[in-house]
Amino acid sequence: MSDSMLLPLETYEEHKVHIGALQKSADMKPFLSDSTGDGTGLHMINLEHTDARMRVVAQFLNRYDPSRILVVSARQYGQRPARKFAQAIGAMHIVGRFIPGTLTNPGLRTYIEPELIVVTDPQADQQSLSEAVSSGLPVVAICDANNNLRNVDLCLPANNKGKLSLSLIYWLLSREVLKERGSMDDDTWATMQDVTEWESTF
Repeated sequence: MSDSMLLPLETYEEHKVHIGALQKSADMKPFLSDSTGDGTGLHMINLEHTDARMRVVAQFLNRYDPSRILVVSARQYGQRPARKFAQAIGAMHIVGRFIPGTLTNPGLRTYIEPELIVVTDPQADQQSLSEAVSSGLPVVAICDANNNLRNVDLCLPANNKGKLSLSLIYWLLSREVLKERGSMDDDTWATMQDVTEWESTF
């Protein structure tokens, strides 16, 4: 195990970041451990891959003007963490229902033109993902063991269904984006101390 992980392995495990889905896709196989968890049949995500990808995703996001990044979460447990992540880095967000045409129909009141989209789950966020692809936008996605990567440009392998996992992933990604940006001052760090603040209230 690498000594230079962003968080201790135990922290990832406590937040169940490694607990994947019952099914696995061929696309996600390289990001999974060989074992399944505790006889449950759930596929385990390799946390070293998660940790390494966190840095890559943070660097990639910082290539874009944050105000032109859109963060999306239809999945209930992802809504609060996704919103807090967007607010922390200065991005746009749509949580809950995604109105069809938001990225493709200029006649809509809700129409926006981001340059990059971050989705919490390619399956649950299928409408926004489809519109991003139609609009030629790069897609960053948190991907579980069962996700298909066909329309995903950059995958962050992690449990994208659990409350604890999503709060930790978005919290850590916020921290890494701000660190990369060089804007992690004491005031900002104070808001990043407690990951439980990021957990969904559902």
